Amino acid sequence: METPAGLEDLLVAGWRLSGDGKAIHRSFRFADFTAAFAFMTAVAAEAEAMDHHPDWSNVYNRVDVTLSSHDIGALSGRDVALARRMNALADAPAN
Repeated sequence: METPAGLEDLLVAGWRLSGDGKAIHRSFRFADFTAAFAFMTAVAAEAEAMDHHPDWSNVYNRVDVTLSSHDIGALSGRDVALARRMNALADAPAN
């Protein structure tokens, strides 16, 4: 299976490739629970629009994310696109 375009940039930006190469992971940290939850809310809207939903969990100010395209059993461009959007949302200034 081909590596999705843009994956290398994500690995530099803090994402990690799973041991089997079928998923990417990242932990996001925020100032507090409210900021973490606001991030998850923003990502939820983006993910729903893309019909591509992350595996994730939240504990206080941390959001742990795993992205994989389960329908193909591998990484896809959809994972890369959602990861990029998550990075942009995490880096956006709080309102």
